[in-house]
Amino acid sequence: MGSSALNRTRLIFEYDRTLLHRMHSPRVYAVIEVNQLMPSVITNLRRRAKALHRNLRGASMAARALASTDHPLLAHIIPIRRCNLACTYCNEFDDFSNPVPTEEMFRRIDKLGALGTSVVTISGGEPLLYPELDDVIRRIRLNGMIAGLITNGYLLVAERIQRLNRAGLEWLQISIDNVNPDDVSKKSLKVLDRKLELLAEHADFHVNINSVVGSGIRYPQDALTIGKRAVALGFSSTIGIIHDGSGQLQPLGEEERRIYHEMKSMEKRSFTRINAFQDNIAQAKPNDWRCRAGARYLYICEDGLVHYCSQQRGYPGIPLADYTGDHIRREFLTEKGCAPHCTVSCVHQVSIFDAWRAPQHPMEAAPTATPASELVQIE
Repeated sequence: MGSSALNRTRLIFEYDRTLLHRMHSPRVYAVIEVNQLMPSVITNLRRRAKALHRNLRGASMAARALASTDHPLLAHIIPIRRCNLACTYCNEFDDFSNPVPTEEMFRRIDKLGALGTSVVTISGGEPLLYPELDDVIRRIRLNGMIAGLITNGYLLVAERIQRLNRAGLEWLQISIDNVNPDDVSKKSLKVLDRKLELLAEHADFHVNINSVVGSGIRYPQDALTIGKRAVALGFSSTIGIIHDGSGQLQPLGEEERRIYHEMKSMEKRSFTRINAFQDNIAQAKPNDWRCRAGARYLYICEDGLVHYCSQQRGYPGIPLADYTGDHIRREFLTEKGCAPHCTVSCVHQVSIFDAWRAPQHPMEAAPTATPASELVQIE
């Protein structure tokens, strides 16, 4: 070893020995604390870069949406109807269905890409039960579409969240119904709070926590507790008015309205918070709007059929494989009889882009409200 190398080794040794003697000084503790924070700083910078990229893609898709009405903006796709929970107000699950074969899911996603779809949200049932979920997310991204996920959150662990990061997931939503589980819903903050902490620690994708008031929710003040916890963890927070079994309006009581408006004041501006229509619902007033379901919004069930939404399954009932631009243009101009009292937020939000154009015409047999056990079937 040369003399210069020996000198460098001696200097390093002397530095290390000096540092050991100073380990109990406040200054060294401060250095150690800063070093421990460095990974979180890097994580925050990475997340901000990804958020900027998402926002730029979103702005581009919004501009494209305004330029042309011949493509879907949002599609909900169901890879599995089975769920690990059984919330009593929900009519979108069972406890026995098999997952859709992966190759069939790929064909459906490719078809949505060919139709020019902007965003694909994977829902259920509980989509985290789907064995090849990561591959489905990758296929969505491969088609140039934004990939989202709606989950009850029960199956999230650190490793699973990191896999979602690697697959390219861009946003995730969990709806939490109460602080403590009850006989209506087990989607409670008590059960899911640790899952939220894991998301705050590991997720590179945007996380939104949706709380609810309305039909079947025993303690409406829980929504505030949930919303404040979400904001404290760095997530966005929204509130929804829970629909009945056919997706229709259920007016809020006085306390529910108070909580609803306090929650609204917590919401930050973004596309997912385009929900002024809920102000009318809170007062039991209908909304006058042009629902673009079947055109700008598609709901694809586990059988691969296109429906208006999760609450109006049965029409148009056309296989996605056979869906064309002609179907999109027809449904864009079709008035939906269920629209005035609809509470399905995603359809309202998507339809905002075209609220100012193309008056609609009544269909021959419009959807009407039906019991939860009898979803709309229109011939």
